[in-house]
Amino acid sequence: MTEPVLTSSDVTLAVKQQAVLPWLVAFLKPYHGRVLLAIICLLIGSLAWLALGQGVRLLVDEGFVAGNASRLNELVGWVLLISAISASAVFCRFYLMTWLGERVSADIRNHVYRHLLKLSPAFYGETRTGEVISRFTADTTLLQSVVGSSLSMALRSGVTAIGGLLMMLLTSFKLTALVLLAVPLVLVPIIVLGRKVRRLSRASQDRLADIGAHVDESLHEIHTVQSYGHERLDQQLFAGKIEQVMQAAKKRIFYRALLIGLVMLLSVSAITLIGWAGALDVLQGRMSAGQLTAFLFYAVLVAGATATISEVIGEVQRAAGATERLIELSQVPVQIETVAKPLALPKPVRGRLDVQQLSFAYPQSGIGTALTELTLNIAPGERVALVGPSGAGKSTLFQLLQRFYQPQQGRILLDSIDIAELDLASLRAQFALVPQDAVIFADSVLENVRYGRPEASEQEVIAACKAARADEFIRELPEGYHSQLGERGVRLSGGQKQRLAIARAILADRPVLLLDEATSALDAVSEHAVKEALQHLMQGKTTLIIAHRLSTVLHVDRIVVLDKGRVIAWGSHSELMASCPLYKELAELQLLNPGSAD
Repeated sequence: MTEPVLTSSDVTLAVKQQAVLPWLVAFLKPYHGRVLLAIICLLIGSLAWLALGQGVRLLVDEGFVAGNASRLNELVGWVLLISAISASAVFCRFYLMTWLGERVSADIRNHVYRHLLKLSPAFYGETRTGEVISRFTADTTLLQSVVGSSLSMALRSGVTAIGGLLMMLLTSFKLTALVLLAVPLVLVPIIVLGRKVRRLSRASQDRLADIGAHVDESLHEIHTVQSYGHERLDQQLFAGKIEQVMQAAKKRIFYRALLIGLVMLLSVSAITLIGWAGALDVLQGRMSAGQLTAFLFYAVLVAGATATISEVIGEVQRAAGATERLIELSQVPVQIETVAKPLALPKPVRGRLDVQQLSFAYPQSGIGTALTELTLNIAPGERVALVGPSGAGKSTLFQLLQRFYQPQQGRILLDSIDIAELDLASLRAQFALVPQDAVIFADSVLENVRYGRPEASEQEVIAACKAARADEFIRELPEGYHSQLGERGVRLSGGQKQRLAIARAILADRPVLLLDEATSALDAVSEHAVKEALQHLMQGKTTLIIAHRLSTVLHVDRIVVLDKGRVIAWGSHSELMASCPLYKELAELQLLNPGSAD
């Protein structure tokens, strides 16, 4: 069965099929009560502002022009009350919308991260981690700002603009008609330039992702950067990427500024001309001074709301571009899916492995076939070493056993059950992996070892570390088992990292062990101690060992020789020395130069 490979056109099509607004609405649905309350507060605040216009009209006509002091005092009281109501509504709206922005952003991060954990190594082999991190952090932060602030401003301004137009219509049909003639002039730049801003915002976010990828790569490999004196060139490369960001931002800022400027110019010009026409009507007795004042009040509200919309729309368009990138990430197909109705493994799991006619090539690698019709049967509890030159397929077989990739042909059976029919979590729970380059997380010793079995007690962790001959150096750390190890375990030596990885595997206590030259980073004394620990660990467990140093596998049950993705021979060390030229060549090379394979 061949798995589909994701292409950029597939992702783009998926994003087009999933509109931005419905995607965001799905995250707002669980909080529909708060959304409704925020909208109610928004409407109350906007209506209160609109009511102020009538208050202004009455103040002018019934208080100021009529010379009625008591009526003037009464109307001032009503204006203050309306202002208090408006301020309270603004407080509630701002609090609720800001909370929703934070909550939705957090939910989107959880949603995207949960999806990222399901993606196979094939995706991360083709996508730079820094770019993923940029989308995951910068894009969600931008979205949070828009949902929590800019969107609220846009909605409030929209309601104010519509309500203001209605009140203008009630105040003067003639002047409102003139306003409506000017509206298309304001909408044209919003529509045309708004689309341009959205496209440029997407490009700007992409350039930011490139920066994130470069920083992530160079800082994670800082030892190599500094060892080769690459700092100046890396700084030049970084400065070049910064300039690309600036170029993209420059265009976006230009069009956004042009949008705001045009809208303000057209709005103020329209208000001025309409005010002039209204003043003529007052002089000719066709409307009162209070009506004109109220109309201009509403016109200013509508113009201010329109200007706010034109300003916010740039942020909204920018957020739309960021949201498209998040949708892209959340819709990357999961290439290795758990079957709908998985089979159950027998209990206890014995650890028999049967590899049948397995063929596999890494997707889009261009390297060719990694494994070709490979067949291998491993009995429960058997210790099998895989040897061969680089590129022979040893690590690829480990990847396929844990189903990180799907083979193009053949199958793998665990206790006579096809692993493709098993639940992924259940399958991978049967393997304990000790890689050649030990993985240490930026956490305490205790949590690093407990990674193999999170529910384990501290006493069980200590017992595993003693078995891995790690207890002694751990107790010498400043806080013992609670010492923080730094990013990627920078405070430990290579041998210490390896012993923690072995302790993790011991604690996990799984039926199948995958050892990728687990003693390669150890000195002679530590290697002897860890070999004793591994002998204890391997008892009763099916064990596959990728061997780069043949001296480490002389006492296994069987040695399997791989070359170009095929099994070419198997047997004991002495049998292979007599029957397999490739094995004999590897052995003699290491005997003549023992460090050559390290």
